[in-house]
Amino acid sequence: MVLNIVMVEPEIPQNTGNVARTCAATGARLHLVGPMGFKIDDRKLKRAGLDYWSLLDITYYDTLDDFFAKNQGEFFFFSTKSIHRHTDIQYPDNCYLFFGKETAGLPEWLLFRNKDRCVRIPMLAEARSLNLSNSVAIGVYEVLRQWDYPALFGAGRLRGYDWDDAGV
Repeated sequence: MVLNIVMVEPEIPQNTGNVARTCAATGARLHLVGPMGFKIDDRKLKRAGLDYWSLLDITYYDTLDDFFAKNQGEFFFFSTKSIHRHTDIQYPDNCYLFFGKETAGLPEWLLFRNKDRCVRIPMLAEARSLNLSNSVAIGVYEVLRQWDYPALFGAGRLRGYDWDDAGV
């Protein structure tokens, strides 16, 4: 199964690096739509992604028009302006989760044209928004939970300790 994460005009390299690491660790594809608020060779971006860049499937686009011309699938738009909860959606294979820039979110024209596909992560009314990279992680793991975490390793191991000895 394929999950696609679309970041539209990201501004903070550390957030994009964290999202890249989440995508690399889960097998999600990352799509970066410009203009971006940093250069892709920014050391803060690379540092946040650490040594996961070799695991990352990433594509760059100049604009949203460029992105839409090259991609098809079911699109879901994460926004604080939506009325639908992200957990109320059934996410199909090869879906795309869109996230907007840190200072403004996704363009309102895009949300208006896709209002039935806009979703919100619940939070307190007094809070303006969650951190972008945290929102992406919440979205990614909700989709993967629904899909029963395909291809992800679901068990850990302690060094020098056998779980079977603990009666687990």
